[in-house]
Amino acid sequence: MDDLDAALRQLLERQAIEEVLLRYASTIDRKDFATLRTLFCDDIRGRYGDVVVEGGDALLQWIDDMTIDKTWQHHLLSVYHIDLLSETEAEALTYHTSHQTARDTPDRCTRIIARYTDKLRKVDGSWKIADKVMEIGWTDEIVAPSAVDS
Repeated sequence: MDDLDAALRQLLERQAIEEVLLRYASTIDRKDFATLRTLFCDDIRGRYGDVVVEGGDALLQWIDDMTIDKTWQHHLLSVYHIDLLSETEAEALTYHTSHQTARDTPDRCTRIIARYTDKLRKVDGSWKIADKVMEIGWTDEIVAPSAVDS
């Protein structure tokens, strides 16, 4: 029964980590910054392309600033793997596709194709993101069909 208990614990840990990674995207989409902040370690380091941001409050502010003009966002994430390194440390690879519209250009949608590499740490019984690296593959802009036809 010990092997079964260990396997069950591992599945539950992986599920909790996946929940954090997916919640990261959904809270950004809804601009639920209070919940988003709870997903970060206080000493988180984020790298988004060439931009590096350190600290939970600083990263939250940076995300808020980057999305302030966004009227709609949709992140689609696929968690490809989670490696449990210890009882309190894990790493994950997540593929990312997002779409965003902005207030000033409602007929255009920015699409970002990227992947995240995350390091997570268990803090007070909850998994939190300690390091997030976004490797951007490409971005493009989609014009709404009604704007093209006009």
